[in-house]
Amino acid sequence: MSYINLSENLVPLTISKLMQMKQEGQKITSLTAYDASFAALFDRIGIEVILVGDSLGNVIQGHTSTIPVSIRDMAYHTECVARSVKRAFIIGDLPFASYTSVAEAVKNSASLMQAGAQMVKMEGGSHLQEMIEVLTQHGIPVCGHLGLTPQSVNTLGGFKVQGKTADAAKKILEDALALEAAGAQLLVLEAIPSSLGAQITDALKIPTIGIGAGPDCSGQVLVMHDALGAFPGRKPKFVKDFLATTGTIEKAIALYIEEVKKGTFPAPEHCFVSN
Repeated sequence: MSYINLSENLVPLTISKLMQMKQEGQKITSLTAYDASFAALFDRIGIEVILVGDSLGNVIQGHTSTIPVSIRDMAYHTECVARSVKRAFIIGDLPFASYTSVAEAVKNSASLMQAGAQMVKMEGGSHLQEMIEVLTQHGIPVCGHLGLTPQSVNTLGGFKVQGKTADAAKKILEDALALEAAGAQLLVLEAIPSSLGAQITDALKIPTIGIGAGPDCSGQVLVMHDALGAFPGRKPKFVKDFLATTGTIEKAIALYIEEVKKGTFPAPEHCFVSN
């Protein structure tokens, strides 16, 4: 394991660079962050994408889901992260019920962009096509999110693996292609079979970022607390505690980067299979 320090290499990453990384087969590393200190640390060590996730509802605010998180919460934490990041690409989550109309989506996305995000993330499939087209026309880059979508946990019947049947997998693939066609420039895939993650990644020109979606995605993301062994409750299957064997946060993040880059994380024990 090598410790990476990019304090002297402060050229900001862009979506064009992330696209280039996919084309060249370079894995993209991503973690969530919610404050200036951890964001600065991750940025310095070499994380390429920082997601200011609505997962803050769980790990920061103590809720049992992301649903209580507001756009005001997201803008505040995005500002905190953006103040300390010099290189990493910053994505801000649009929280639950903040994009129920095109007008709301534009307004709330603008709030996150003005707070320092370089892209907004929204959960959902082909029904978001028009919304993504309008956001793109307004200069707001969009990251999609398919598979397990935590904001829809009540309609999904809990935190369950998605796309395990042939029909369900086909629907997720169709949604991925629809989001790309609408203008999405990045796609998070959560809790789906590894084979489906590979299929979607091969089918799209844009990068895919997996969390429980197998090793063949263009990159990987974890909630920072999960990667550091600070998860509340039961550990998800796709999580690895990188702090357990390294002893310091810096070394843990460096190990995470190394394993993602080499393709050794996620390992088979972190992955899901189809029915």
